[in-house]
Amino acid sequence: MGVLKGVRRAGWWHAGIRDPESVAEHSLRVAQLAALLAAEEGGDPARAALLAIWHDSQETRTGDLPHTAKRYVTGPDPQSITADQTAAMPGPAAKVVREAVSEFEARTTIEAMCARDADKLECLIQAIEYRAAGNTSVQGWIDSSRRALVTQTAMRVADAALAMSPLKWRDR
Repeated sequence: MGVLKGVRRAGWWHAGIRDPESVAEHSLRVAQLAALLAAEEGGDPARAALLAIWHDSQETRTGDLPHTAKRYVTGPDPQSITADQTAAMPGPAAKVVREAVSEFEARTTIEAMCARDADKLECLIQAIEYRAAGNTSVQGWIDSSRRALVTQTAMRVADAALAMSPLKWRDR
């Protein structure tokens, strides 16, 4: 997981962000948001945070592929990458990671839905922060992230974030 500290979120380069956050920075805030969303939605906050922590761990092997690459390459299979990553781990630890990735990918539990929403919500918030810092090329990320949300809590948080003035983002 330490590798993710050095892997930059590549999609932001398309928006002109010269030094985007790392995947590890993104994953930390996704985990925090997932726990809070799950608490509000009646799920298990700890489980949602666990799913969120591991949701991008495969990028230690693939790098962060921006959405623009998806039409040119077949997407990596998170579960097979995770199986490879955990092959040398002790059985119980490997099982925890594999199950977390499988649950996140299946999106059938409230915790997985909250973790997925947290991923999109974090992207939306990051885009708002970049916009408040003067980058005007992030509206597409804001719009697509907002459209992808499924829980009522995530939608309310997104709408509240979008309603804040740029000055409040800098002062918060």
